[in-house]
Amino acid sequence: MIEKTLKGKPAYWIWLAFLGMFMAVGAACYIRQYNIGLGLTGMSRDVSWGLYISQFTFLVGVAAGGVMLVLPYYVHNYKEFGRITILGEFLAIGAIVMCLLFIMADLGQPMRALNVVLHPSPNSMLFYDAIVLNGYLFLNILCGWVILTAEKKQVKPPKWIYFFVYLSIPFAVSIHTVTAMLYCGLPGRHFWLSAIIAPRFLASAFAAGPALILIACLVLKRVANFDAGRKAMNKLITIIIYAALLNMFFVGLEFFVAYYSNMPGHIEALQYMFFGMEHHGVMYNNLVPFMWAFVVLAFGAIALLATPAARKNDFVLGIACLMLFFAFWLDKGVGFVLAGFVPNPLGEIVEYIPTMNEIGITLGVWATGFMVVTLLYKIAIGVEHEVES
Repeated sequence: MIEKTLKGKPAYWIWLAFLGMFMAVGAACYIRQYNIGLGLTGMSRDVSWGLYISQFTFLVGVAAGGVMLVLPYYVHNYKEFGRITILGEFLAIGAIVMCLLFIMADLGQPMRALNVVLHPSPNSMLFYDAIVLNGYLFLNILCGWVILTAEKKQVKPPKWIYFFVYLSIPFAVSIHTVTAMLYCGLPGRHFWLSAIIAPRFLASAFAAGPALILIACLVLKRVANFDAGRKAMNKLITIIIYAALLNMFFVGLEFFVAYYSNMPGHIEALQYMFFGMEHHGVMYNNLVPFMWAFVVLAFGAIALLATPAARKNDFVLGIACLMLFFAFWLDKGVGFVLAGFVPNPLGEIVEYIPTMNEIGITLGVWATGFMVVTLLYKIAIGVEHEVES
């Protein structure tokens, strides 16, 4: 089936070349960082996690979002998702690959990743994060490939594969739950010290992941003559709306707990995110435009998705899903991680601004993920057309 990636229209090859250009830029920036060190980044003693870890946090949710197709199709026998379940599994593979690459970039020296294997620490959340991330990657590769092969041969998948399909469901939940525990297990950072972090992560994951899958369905319908089915898309929209509303409800709870209970640690982080903070006569407000953009885009997207006329228009539907995906990227991929470091435990404010080298590596990793997803989707759609013919 891999040979299907070697055939395509000129637009397909232009798209791959476009991604390859950003991958080359990212590789050059990473080599520079590898030789010089993490001093090239905007991180510091006070801000030890920056753009790499914030992207990792968001993409773990994108990977976990694929379970919103697997769960209805395999557990609840919702057959309308039959054509697009493989898209969710293959998207999870690309997202996990990006997660692992961002971790490698953040480590500085990739050999340090071997410490998880050579010196395991069961009392550390990082130990379990490594297990669930790699386990979920393996499960999606195995399940996706075996089921796609069976579809190509027009036979039923082997019964043993369903054990791994069902196993992937708790793994999908656990990858984001463990990631949340990395944050809420740090008592020195008041903004992250909240039991609602894991549910909030899962809610945003179950909206952002399906939103990206829906965008993929709309693009494939236009460029690859692949129709996911209106009924399946409408059900996916319903899932996205409920998950997005739940995430916004959780964000509102953060404000209530902080301000009604008058908790300084929580108030300071939210103040910095949405209104800016004055400290020693200087106003710090780098995140303010990003966070208000998150609020406007999120509620705007929910309103569009809830409008029947907008749902029937593929262009408007795609814009709404793109708005929602970008909104939750701003929330988790920018605001959540960076706001946790303001102020530092000594009450000082040190803002983080990513360097061009960091941005180059980040763009390279995103391009790598889109390359992986493009090639996997090319195989899946090729098999689908082959079976139909």
